[in-house]
Amino acid sequence: MFRTPLCRVVSWLSLTCALCGGLAGISQAAEDPPVRGATDNSLTKGAIEAGWIKLFDGETLFGWKSNKDDVNWEITRGVVHADKGGIGLLVTTVEFADYEVLCDFRLSKGGNSGIFLRTLFNPQEVQTDCYELNMCDSHPAFPTGSLVGLAKPERPVSGEEEWMTYHVVCQGNRIDVKLDGQPILSYTDTRPQARARGFIGLQKNAGKAEYKNIFLRPLSAQPLFNGKDLTGWRKVPGGKSEFAVAEGAIHVTNGRGFLETEATWGDFILQSQIKTNGKHLNSGIFFRALPGTEQEPSNGYEAQVQNAYDKNDRTKPSDFGTGAIYRRVKARRVVSNDFEWFTMTVAATGPQISVWVEGEQVTDWMDPRPPHENPREGRRTKPGHFSLQGHDPTTDLLFRNLRVSAFP
Repeated sequence: MFRTPLCRVVSWLSLTCALCGGLAGISQAAEDPPVRGATDNSLTKGAIEAGWIKLFDGETLFGWKSNKDDVNWEITRGVVHADKGGIGLLVTTVEFADYEVLCDFRLSKGGNSGIFLRTLFNPQEVQTDCYELNMCDSHPAFPTGSLVGLAKPERPVSGEEEWMTYHVVCQGNRIDVKLDGQPILSYTDTRPQARARGFIGLQKNAGKAEYKNIFLRPLSAQPLFNGKDLTGWRKVPGGKSEFAVAEGAIHVTNGRGFLETEATWGDFILQSQIKTNGKHLNSGIFFRALPGTEQEPSNGYEAQVQNAYDKNDRTKPSDFGTGAIYRRVKARRVVSNDFEWFTMTVAATGPQISVWVEGEQVTDWMDPRPPHENPREGRRTKPGHFSLQGHDPTTDLLFRNLRVSAFP
């Protein structure tokens, strides 16, 4: 058996050039910015701008849900861990489709657990309900580094009781795995039942399983804005806002008014960089919206842009706060600042809506309302438009690098 190197690779393989497919991103690894910040469970500014988000904040289980009540998931010094109860998963509340994910893990001697990819909330059959990336040196058939029931590494790997890092790329029907920076497995699922989307799950099986530094970047994104003109967008009639292209960004001034996409999306991950050129300005990105008219210009869900907060406390957002779903749920914290570029990520899968600002998850909300064609009146999961809001005469904002990953 060989021992994988324990040094942490900070300039991670991008593979988002895997927008082209396969392992073509290997030659571009040196161009990727470092992902990890100076402390555990943090990201660099370059990684955030490249689309990385934190799935685990190091302090709470916000954005996660256990599928078995008897498993003792706890957090200690930035590590989420479990060692008691039955076999269970800690599962993200939102699904993902194409992505790359980093996760540090440590397993007690003789233990058995795994990281579940594209999984159902309660998987029953490992070969059809999920992809289980195993953590079990002693497993007789599918040891550490294997996709249980499907494929195993060319060479055995080990590392019980030591921190190790999985770096996984799931794109289309292909899964590529690195362990501590070393490629160990590439698997292409040609079966009709190949899974295209699902949750990410951390397993507690036998022994103690520990996890930290869980970061994800969506893949297969398509640009919503070409950086040159407003091709693919239309101004909603009757508005007062002005929409212009300046230095590769959409510049929104004056208001009220809306600029909406011609195309529509249902389940998606949207990412955009945003800058407010004034103090406490109000705007938003609307999604799953009905076509805007002069009479009804903005019938959609709104991911709020409002960087103000009360009493010098970022946990008390004013007017719901940046990353909130306006009128529905407040952001748990205002992360972004006026006069500075920040990155917003909006994930909508079915009734579940999650938002990250600067890589920090600020919203985790499942729409409990009865279905309705108009998102202002009830739950809408049908495709709809994206639109950028000009809120009022003080509006002065920039949007750039708008991109969307659609779900199969």
